[in-house]
Amino acid sequence: MKFLIKALKCSAPAILLWGLISGVAVAEPARDAIINSFVTDAGTPFSAERGKALFLSKPGGGKPETPSCTTCHGSSPAATGKTRAGKTIDPMAVSVTPNRYTDPKKVAKWFRRNCKSVLGRECTAREKGDFLTYMSSQ
Repeated sequence: MKFLIKALKCSAPAILLWGLISGVAVAEPARDAIINSFVTDAGTPFSAERGKALFLSKPGGGKPETPSCTTCHGSSPAATGKTRAGKTIDPMAVSVTPNRYTDPKKVAKWFRRNCKSVLGRECTAREKGDFLTYMSSQ
């Protein structure tokens, strides 16, 4: 490990190698593709600030036991969350969980489930793009 850290300080090829080892180099294009899949339907550039506002909001349209994303995920995307049943949820922030939001089927599943639970409806393409943009910046 010390060798890799020293190599990272010295060379660009080592940085690429570290990215490949950690999975970050593979995760970013996959995540970007998912975010870009919402661009056409959104009709507007995505905003990390709107994504943060959505994450922290308590819209009241969904189930009473899940009034916000933070009910299960906590107020910090970098922190571990917990389901109502007590099961641990990995942090939402990409900086902590680099492979998060890289599987299109999982992203679709969790947006469908969680948007209905919190908002009482499916999220719009803009909401999805804003949310992913925010989490990618964390």
